[in-house]
Amino acid sequence: MWLHPLCCLTMEGGTIGEPSPESAALLRTGSAVDLSTAPGSEINSVAGIVYKWTNYGKGWRSRWFTLRGNGVLSYSKTSDVESQTEGDLILIGSVGGDRRGGSKRGKSGRIVHLKICSFRESKSDDRKFYIFTATKSLHLRTKTVKERVAWMQALISLRTLFSLRQQSINASLLTRELSVSTERLKQRLRKDGLGDGLVRDCEQIMLSEFSGIQGQVRTLCEERSCLLDTLRKLEAANISAERPGMSDGEYLLMKNMYNDIPSRKYNEWSTTESLDDVKKQEVEETSDDELHFFDAEEELCSEADTGRKIMAQEYSSTVRRKKLPDPVEKEKTISLWSVIKDNIGKDLTRVCLPVYFNEPISSLQKCFEDMEYSHLLDQAHEHGKAGNSLMRILNVAAFAVSGYASSEGRHRKPFNPLLGETYEADYPEKGLRFFSEKVSHHPTVIACHCEGRGWKFWCDTNLKSKFWGRSIQLDPVGTLNLEFDDGEIFKWSKVTTSIYNLIIGNVNCDHHGTMHIHGNGKYSCRIKFKERSIMERTPHQIHGFVEDISGKKVARVFGKWDDSVYYSFEDDGEQFLLWRRNKPPENLTHYNLTSFAVTLNELTPGLKEMLPPTDSRLRPDQRYLEMGEFDKANVEKLRLETRQRMSAKLQENGWKPRWFHRDGDGPFHYVDHKRLGEKL
Repeated sequence: MWLHPLCCLTMEGGTIGEPSPESAALLRTGSAVDLSTAPGSEINSVAGIVYKWTNYGKGWRSRWFTLRGNGVLSYSKTSDVESQTEGDLILIGSVGGDRRGGSKRGKSGRIVHLKICSFRESKSDDRKFYIFTATKSLHLRTKTVKERVAWMQALISLRTLFSLRQQSINASLLTRELSVSTERLKQRLRKDGLGDGLVRDCEQIMLSEFSGIQGQVRTLCEERSCLLDTLRKLEAANISAERPGMSDGEYLLMKNMYNDIPSRKYNEWSTTESLDDVKKQEVEETSDDELHFFDAEEELCSEADTGRKIMAQEYSSTVRRKKLPDPVEKEKTISLWSVIKDNIGKDLTRVCLPVYFNEPISSLQKCFEDMEYSHLLDQAHEHGKAGNSLMRILNVAAFAVSGYASSEGRHRKPFNPLLGETYEADYPEKGLRFFSEKVSHHPTVIACHCEGRGWKFWCDTNLKSKFWGRSIQLDPVGTLNLEFDDGEIFKWSKVTTSIYNLIIGNVNCDHHGTMHIHGNGKYSCRIKFKERSIMERTPHQIHGFVEDISGKKVARVFGKWDDSVYYSFEDDGEQFLLWRRNKPPENLTHYNLTSFAVTLNELTPGLKEMLPPTDSRLRPDQRYLEMGEFDKANVEKLRLETRQRMSAKLQENGWKPRWFHRDGDGPFHYVDHKRLGEKL
């Protein structure tokens, strides 16, 4: 059984491999650790327990770190303090309570070479520091402030000695000329009776061959030096202040936040990155050896407050893809009328369509696509904290409208998930953790739960559809719920969607109806999606108003659901922008997926092995369609839909969803099994 990234951070404990305690005494360390030694003598090693950030499920886990005099930093789940002699090892902190000789065998130790890495202390936590290499970033935390000072001084001391030693070695290798003597060769040749002319010829041959070898040695030394420079440049590029997936506003907000934090003594120790680059962003990311998806058999606890605090600080450096893979096959053209002409008046969800009418994402992923503009909810949270309830509901209204923007030009049907199919997403750069599951087959019901920065969102939706020959009508059933940390709740339902001109003309989509956003606060909002007419020159319009408890209108909301939303406080007053749609991707395909939607079905490196088998990203028909292998996709879709027909019987026999629960006929709610103490 699998957990998902909505589970919060673990409680803190005190042994190697367990969560970190809040306090512990130093065993053997002073105010400083100086590894400086006399020339030619051995440099002492430094070792101790340091807590390493793993993922949002496991949180901080203790590891045994050893910094050796040869410039190698190693870490593992078990300590090797008994293998070191007293004079060779300087211990930082306490080593009590480790798991030496335990029955559970940990992962093999990992190493980091100081010659191609950089390190710095955290600007926001007195106990954190970071080590960056060209391939990964270690996010570390000590038990006390003094321990971090000791580790930083040890790293700096050894880095200084090691850098000077390497420079002298490189200089000597590149500048020193190798020499060879030919006296013994000439004596041996003369002893055998060879003449001086022949001896001189043999000497010249030998010197010529040696000159070639000397040139090869010099070339190898230069290549070694270039390789080290390249590795340092890669390391610098890895930790530079990139901002993938962030809007300009989010980046500036984060930049200002970290610039306000006063810098400390050990700001950055790297020969490849400038101090200005370091100040741009407090880079925080998940380690490479443990991803966001993990097995439920591992004993995990949760601490919601700590989880939200980490979410506000941790930013992923994962580079998400910008386009779909190039198709392997050419897509066939099939008439929609030939497929659905016998299904007029029926529920479209029960009609088996070829894969050519699908887009390469599932309905579970489609739910998460509505969170593309989640920054509006982040802003609403901040407005509420500042006491501005009016701006909070205006941002919530803009978010409710923004979910329709991605439907423009999207005329294909998402994959209908199988019963029990799940989708989980962790987007630290947006502060989002999302989970969805198909909880019922007939009627088709999808439940989802999402946690953001200071808010949580949940819903269960059922989509009723009817085909009327030239158009399809989609009527959403269900309520969307939003709750902020201060207890304010908003609820609303989606409006009707219609798709026109299926047989003749250009296919187009329209949304119409009235959306009522209400809750337990002072304000509510009504937004009317204007239905498109033949004479309408400006389609996709929305207009509405915000009113207080007494029914007085205090603000207007207007705009277009596929472009932007504005508000004003008077009928003819100044207009202010609330939301504007993101620009479409450069590599736009016939699916017309947004830049955010392109990333939903992506399998980032190492993720496939960690996902549960029920995840939508592992559906073969959906994956084949994304790769452009249409024949294989059709075969797999038919096979899965044949098995899907067994789901109704399975549900009748008492099947229950794993991650969501409902009381009677009420809404589904996400279930945190670990918080309830249940065994999975």
